[in-house]
Parts: sequence; C-alpha cells; structure tokens
Amino acid sequence: MTRIFVSKDAAALALGADRVAAKIAAEAQARGAAVEIIRTGSRGMIFLEPLVEVETAGGRIGYGPVKASDVAALFDAGLLSGGAHALSIGKTEDHPFFARQTRLTFARCGIIDPVSLDDYAALGGWRGLQRAIEIGPAATIAEVTKSGLRGRGGAGFPTGIKWKTVADAPADRRYVVCNADEGDSGTFADRMIMEGDPFALIEGMTIAAIAVGAGKGYVYLRSEYPHAARTFEEALGVARGAGYLGRDVLGSGHAFDIELRIGAGAYVCGEETSLLESLEGKRGVVRAKPPLPAHKGLFERPTVVNNVLSLVAVPTILDRGGEFYAGFGMGRSRGTMPLQIAGNIRFGGLFETAFGLTLGEIVEEIGGGTASGRPVRAVQCGGPLGAYFPPALFDTPFDYEAFAARDGLIGHGGLVVFDDTVEMAKMARFAMEFCTIESCGKCTPCRIGSTRGVEVIERIIGGVKVDENIALLEDLCQTMKFGSLCALGGLAPYPVLSALRHFREDFAPPHALAAE
Repeated sequence: MTRIFVSKDAAALALGADRVAAKIAAEAQARGAAVEIIRTGSRGMIFLEPLVEVETAGGRIGYGPVKASDVAALFDAGLLSGGAHALSIGKTEDHPFFARQTRLTFARCGIIDPVSLDDYAALGGWRGLQRAIEIGPAATIAEVTKSGLRGRGGAGFPTGIKWKTVADAPADRRYVVCNADEGDSGTFADRMIMEGDPFALIEGMTIAAIAVGAGKGYVYLRSEYPHAARTFEEALGVARGAGYLGRDVLGSGHAFDIELRIGAGAYVCGEETSLLESLEGKRGVVRAKPPLPAHKGLFERPTVVNNVLSLVAVPTILDRGGEFYAGFGMGRSRGTMPLQIAGNIRFGGLFETAFGLTLGEIVEEIGGGTASGRPVRAVQCGGPLGAYFPPALFDTPFDYEAFAARDGLIGHGGLVVFDDTVEMAKMARFAMEFCTIESCGKCTPCRIGSTRGVEVIERIIGGVKVDENIALLEDLCQTMKFGSLCALGGLAPYPVLSALRHFREDFAPPHALAAE
C-alpha cells in the first residue's frame, strides 16, 4: 500500500487540501490502487500548499501546489511511484527553501500524523520528558539555563531564570501557563505546531511542570484557531490515556494535567498579566508590576508563563543537551527561531533557522523578493507593534540585540513585506488605530495617546501644519513609550517613529505647503 501525505494545516485547508485529499482517495479507488492517505501538519512551505507527498523507497516525493483538478493527471504520470510531473518538486527535504533550514522545534511538523503517539515517539518524542524525570527539577532548570533559551513570544527573557524564580517561590501550588494567543500580524508558528505537532507542546509543558513543581497547566489559545483547538484537545486525550498526563506521569510520582482555554479575541490578552486575568474569568486588563507572575501569577500563585515556541524548544534541549542547543545562534540569541515570512513575498511560509541571518538574506534570498515583482520598500518585523525596516537596514542580523540597537524588535518572528507602492504615513496611522481599538483602557498613555495619535497623523496626511504636527507626534510617542503599563502602548510608537525616521517623504504631501 502506498502512503500519501496531505496537510490538514489551516493554511492548506484554506487553499483546498481537503478537496485534493478527497480527489486522491476517489481516483485511487477508481483505479483500484491501494493507498493510505495520512493527514499531517504543514511543512511550512505555504507557497506550495496544498502539498502532496508520496512515500517511495528513495524518500518522500513532493508535488505542489496541487489542485483537485490536477489529481487525475498526477496519477497518469505515476504519482504512486513518485513519477515526473510539472508539479513535482523532487524530494521535499531537498527543496531549496527547506534544505537551508535548521529544524529543531519544527523537526516533525508536516512529517507525522499529529495525534499518533507512535509517530511522535519514532522521531524522538518523549525522550526529553524521560530525561527530565531522571535528572530531577534542579538539573532540568540548569539544562534550560545552559541552553540560552529566551522567550520566543517577543520579550526575550531567559527561560531558565524565569523557571528558577517560580521554583524558588514559596507556595502551596504553582502553575504552568502557555500563551498561545498568537495575535501578531504575519505570525502562524504557534498555530502550525498545535495543528502539526501538539505532543511537543504537551511534552514541553510537562517538563516545565516537573522543573518548577506545578500540578496544573493551561493553554490560552486565541478563538480564531478552531482547527488548532480540535487537534490539541484530541492530543490531550491521547496523552492522558497513555499516561503522559495525569496523577502519575510515566510512573514518576509527578501529577500534572493540562486544560485548554479559548480566548475571546482580545489582542491585549497576549500580554501575560491580561492573559492571567482572562484565565481567572475576569476582563482582560493589564496588571501593574510588581508583583511579577513568577511570584504572584495565576490565582495569586507562582506561575510560569511561556510562549508556545519557548515550551516546544524544551524537549530538544533536554533530549540533546543545553550545550547542543546553545551551539546555534549568535551573541546572546541562542538556538533557532522559526521565522514567519508573510505579506507581499514570493515564497511565504515558515523558515526555521539559527539566529544570525541578515534581514536581506531572509527577504531577498529565502523569501525571493516581492510577489508583485516590485522593489521591497519596507519590512515590518515583530508584528503590528514592530518597526519598519527599509532596505538600507537589510544588513541587520536577526538577533535580539542587533534589532534593539536599531530601534526594532524581533517579537514572535513575524516578517511582513511591503513593496514600493506602500504609503508609510497610512501605515503609521494604522499602528495608532490598532492600538486604539485593542487597548484594554487601563492606562491613559495607551487609551488616550493612541486616539490622539490617529488624529495627529490624519492632520499630517491632510497637509495641516505638517512640521508642528510631526513634532507633536514624536512627543506623543515618547509619552506612550515610557508611560504605558504594558507593551501594547509602549511599543505602538515603534512603527510610527520608524516610519517617520526612514520614510519622512511620505509625511510631507505635495499640497502640504499650500495648506499651511
């Protein structure tokens, strides 16, 4: 029987993967061919979805992007033996987009059946958890610290230090909370993992729980990810049934279970204290710090709050060692980062690599430049609150400190590309408007400052007292940057100030002089 792999990732489904899978099954039946269709996560090459892979003696041969109307011709060309066809990309792992990657976090994504324990274990699953049980909490935290892993949600705080703080805090109980409220524009890595390799997140959270002495975990998932929710819930049930969660994890004496909670669409709940408020059944409003969640978090108990990508990196660190993981990257940015390349880009998708590639390499070489064929004018890095980088800054290495030195942030690894038709003054207005809409309203600099920001930018675009209003806008941005309670108001000025700095000509319309 020939095994055929078709993604059921949400992006692949949106592009017709279900229709392709159904057509393959019907065509095989009509031709009397014995096939097994396995629905996987995505390999991350979204520009090739729906991607169809066929298992052959020489490895998996890929075809894409495949439409349902292509299936009969693929069978005629010898699909089941990896036959030549215009849609063939050869061995999937040899494709240039894929071959250049360093896949640690996403090593299994797109390869396995997401809810098959056998598939997961066959490719190294659960080995990290078993080692954590063997070496104990203190050594587990030491291994994570040694790896240099930093928060992949945007803040970049050292994971090992956070875990040790929670473990050392006196308490009758502790919690592990996974922030899966992936709301940044151009990001989809959390979703891909939860749809394509959910056991990796379960394993990472369980290791964290053993390390800090937590008995309960929560995953806070955005409501816009129904496919991820269904797959993760199924994986939780399978893991409980096999003893990887429950009162006695793998006979270790550690009790730990995970509950999935769905958010209500608030971007600000991606901020850890707003998330905790929401988990407790309250309105998602930012808490003042201190106390930090590591000291007084969920239900006023010490809480580890980590992003999906941070937790999914942990099994590899425990399995292969902290030094192995730290061997990738540059400076204080160790390990790999799953880049999510989106916007006006020829080869959009997820590209996992060690820190250190330049922005130009990522956009021009890996991404292939713009889909429109026009010159790149700007790249927004780090979501809707990230700075806009012009081509003049394309020599910037993808690294926490390198981006910070140029008033940018890498955030969750999202990159949104714009060609030379983009109007940067309007993009600056959008940043302020986004903050206005998504503000929780607790602090004045964010709630009122963003509203005034929209008004000031509109006056600039309208050519009204441009120089005076630009000076006012810059002053307003400083107030928001240093006076806001959380990163929503504090980072909203980044896209505005970067647009002003690098694209000043867009803030001086031709009619501005006459209007004054």
